[in-house]
Amino acid sequence: MTRGTVHLAVYDTYADWETGHTTAHLAQNGFTVKTVGLTTHLVTTMGGVRIQPDLALADLDPADSELLILTGATLWDTGDVLSPFATKARTFLDAGVPVAAICGATAGLAREGLLDDRAHTSAVSFYLAATGYKGGDHYVDTDAVTDGDLITAGPTEPVAFAREVFARLGVYEGEKLDAWYRLFHDSDPAAFEVLNA
Repeated sequence: MTRGTVHLAVYDTYADWETGHTTAHLAQNGFTVKTVGLTTHLVTTMGGVRIQPDLALADLDPADSELLILTGATLWDTGDVLSPFATKARTFLDAGVPVAAICGATAGLAREGLLDDRAHTSAVSFYLAATGYKGGDHYVDTDAVTDGDLITAGPTEPVAFAREVFARLGVYEGEKLDAWYRLFHDSDPAAFEVLNA
């Protein structure tokens, strides 16, 4: 069953490990995953993997997407080169299309003002506070948070991040969603039976 397209932002220093569970299980459940870069030039991830983006950010339209995924990267904290991705996230949210941000991408969203009025999380509260954003009162000290169309998570929570994405897109629900999380987060073998029932 085809379920639409999700877009994974890729850029130099992209944190490879943060979205593996998310994209793999979206693809296995009928979603098409397309990569989007600032341009279509090759990028190199933090792990040294080279990725050729499927399309340039300027060509990405929220109407053609079910979700925009933003991962951490050193570049989020060393200048404004990735700020166009945060601007695009605003466009997505304004259009009612979900955005999922993990690790350093949350700082990019904070700088864009997208966390000022939404519940959110990140690595630690003072990491986001250093951006000068106004959303500190909405910070939640937990593994991952969904507030409407916005999902956030810290860098050590790729499984919880995936769980929130799956819940938001209806990939897994209820008992199956819980079983998926227990299998991949807790290595609970009983969860495998529930997930595959």
